[in-house]
Amino acid sequence: MVQIALAGVHLLALAVGLPSVLGRARAFRHATQDGPRADALRRAFTADSLWGVSAFLWIGSGAWRYLAETERSTAYYNRNHLFLTKMGLLAAILLLEIWPMVKLVRWRILLRRGASAEAVAVPETARRIAAVSYVQAALLVLMVFLAAAMARGFGVAN
Repeated sequence: MVQIALAGVHLLALAVGLPSVLGRARAFRHATQDGPRADALRRAFTADSLWGVSAFLWIGSGAWRYLAETERSTAYYNRNHLFLTKMGLLAAILLLEIWPMVKLVRWRILLRRGASAEAVAVPETARRIAAVSYVQAALLVLMVFLAAAMARGFGVAN
């Protein structure tokens, strides 16, 4: 039962995470255009929060599945080159997230202190966060394909 629950949480995290990171990208792209920047920024922050929740669920459920050996042994995963590639992509996603996370925390603090959205969301920075988000989404999609291949027995040298 735990195995099914963990796998379900892992998949539901994808259902939350991919639309969230894409939503963050779109909202930041719109935040740089003329119009209601505050609304776009609010949408970006909501999507960013959901992206964070999904990361917590993915990493938590994935680590549990890996360390508790709920489906396969850690040795199996450690010698599976597709799993190792998948973890490399996860590391890339996490490294790419450091700069946007720091920037967004600062923006949230400034907004709470009364700064306007126009003063906080620098268009060039918002465009860069959108670009990073699109790259993260692409890496996430690659991870899904690697996971699908692993589920079919690929990646382990015999």
